[in-house]
Amino acid sequence: MVTLKIGTSEKHTISPYLYMQFMEPLGVCDSSVDAAWDFIEEEWYPKVINKVRELAPTMVRFGGCFASYYHWKEAIGKFADRTPMMNYCWSGIYPNQVGTHEIVDFCRKVNAEPLLVVNMESDGRMHWAHPKNGTDRFGTAEEAAEWIDYCNNPNNALRIANGAEEPFNVKYWQIGNETSYDLRGYNSDKCVEVTKRFIEKMREADPSVTLIGWGDKSKDDRSWCKKMSEVDGIELIAFHHHFNSGLPNSPLTGTEYRYDFQKTWDHMMNAYKSLEGHIAEMRADCGNKRLAMTEGHYALPGRNRNEVLSSWAAGVSYARCLNVIMRNSDIIDIATMADFFGNVWQVNAVMIPTPITIGEPYLQPVGAVMSLFGHHQGKQALDISYSGAVDAVASKTGNKIFIHIANTDMNSAQTLDLDLGGAKVSDATMYYIASKPETEITLVNTNCFAVQEAKIEGNSVILPPAAVAAIEITLE
Repeated sequence: MVTLKIGTSEKHTISPYLYMQFMEPLGVCDSSVDAAWDFIEEEWYPKVINKVRELAPTMVRFGGCFASYYHWKEAIGKFADRTPMMNYCWSGIYPNQVGTHEIVDFCRKVNAEPLLVVNMESDGRMHWAHPKNGTDRFGTAEEAAEWIDYCNNPNNALRIANGAEEPFNVKYWQIGNETSYDLRGYNSDKCVEVTKRFIEKMREADPSVTLIGWGDKSKDDRSWCKKMSEVDGIELIAFHHHFNSGLPNSPLTGTEYRYDFQKTWDHMMNAYKSLEGHIAEMRADCGNKRLAMTEGHYALPGRNRNEVLSSWAAGVSYARCLNVIMRNSDIIDIATMADFFGNVWQVNAVMIPTPITIGEPYLQPVGAVMSLFGHHQGKQALDISYSGAVDAVASKTGNKIFIHIANTDMNSAQTLDLDLGGAKVSDATMYYIASKPETEITLVNTNCFAVQEAKIEGNSVILPPAAVAAIEITLE
């Protein structure tokens, strides 16, 4: 038996944006935005909108590496007048039918807060800023400020002329993306210098916006976060986390993971530790700033970023990572564990069939877990202690307590004893996903990770092997 001792004293407020999703045009690598957009009807596919509503992301970020050569003005106005662009990172042509108006419309349809990434001088990557075809993809502070004014100024004439009389009121803006990951780009000192110039111009356009600066370490410079933490005008420091199992001789490559699934399971149950270490580093260097993990997912070799990520073992592994984020919610305000939607990459939360007429979009294991946890999430963090083959966190809203828990044993069920320190329970329900760890979701078995429900009688409940659950307790 595993005893879960849950404190009822509230620790700190949890940000609503720890289940963010990340939208980026990914060119020939993954249709991504293009797979979700109906070019004939000039709207988002209703099937995709419905599935994203089920996922229920609280924030949607638009940008990524794509932002380093993006000019937002090319993607506004009548579709016929928009300027197609080369997708320099991901290859191919992006038609720019999805731009500012369409991104905001998507966010409103799914009740998510938009986060836009501005082109910060191509992050110093001059091979993108001035490519061989002679175009100029260099983004200036003035261009970023004009984008904020376009979105947020009630009297912006250009936005009004383009059919949006009311401002979009985009609150969150990220300056730079993965600047430290490319040694051909800016170093930390140059990044800080340029970020300061962008802050000045962007705050002139709207002093109320929340600005996010890039602060993850480079291969040869761990001081990046500390330097960014000293920049006035930045509220959040962004970093990304791409990871493997963290153990030697990993089977999480190609199709090797299928041959000895106990070994695969053991590696996937260890993967959360690298996220713990990364957050600890960021925490030590971020000063009085807060953190935004604006991209996070497994990075594995294999077809389409590895089909092991369609297995339920990946769902349990991602649940452990989400619990790490929740344990650090005293300092993290924005986080994600997926690349949102597309039709190819296994790191997506939502898979879209192509053509979309052949089936329904479905949630990958990571999406299923993010949806489960997001629908049963408290606003205040609680202490929880336990020992045994589980991983759990707790939160609270009013008289409701929420427990997110994963059974880290793929073979044995766990009997959970709920110890609330004498508090009386009026109702308790466990919402859970349980499947064989080696089960892989595809277009022909899209309900294999459906959420099940079990009423809890008394103070104990059985958590099946390799199950992930959200337990909701209503106190008297």
